[in-house]
Amino acid sequence: MNQAADKPVVNEASYVTLHYRIRLADNQQVIVSTFEDKPATLQIGAGQLAEGLERCLFGMQAGQRDTFTVQASKAYGDVNPDLYRPVSKALLARYAEEGTTFEPGEFVHFPAPDGGQFAGTVVEEREDSILFDFNHPLAGKTLSFEVQLIGVL
Repeated sequence: MNQAADKPVVNEASYVTLHYRIRLADNQQVIVSTFEDKPATLQIGAGQLAEGLERCLFGMQAGQRDTFTVQASKAYGDVNPDLYRPVSKALLARYAEEGTTFEPGEFVHFPAPDGGQFAGTVVEEREDSILFDFNHPLAGKTLSFEVQLIGVL
């Protein structure tokens, strides 16, 4: 009997334990890595990783290690220009935590009037508003996704 054939493979209903490293493909800047710490345990399809990254795992078995290049459209999406939005300084003063600064390039979380949360990158300060980019910070980026699969359930 082929032992490799008996090992479970990753599919859309799997729980996986793995080490992974996500880098920007163009300059190899590490975004996140579990290799230096404890491995992660994730449920496929639960939104813990981008769907395109999860799909790289499909068919893999425990013990396998691989590196994938994932295009922006399959990772965190292309940049959507409609997600560049001004937010009035008056609204920010009312809802943001006291002392919150809005410097270009900063990634800021702040409460929305409806009780939800907003998170975006400050693009620029304007006279009466702050322009935010509400795209995911990795939108538009091709990624290198390195995986060492430890276990599959």
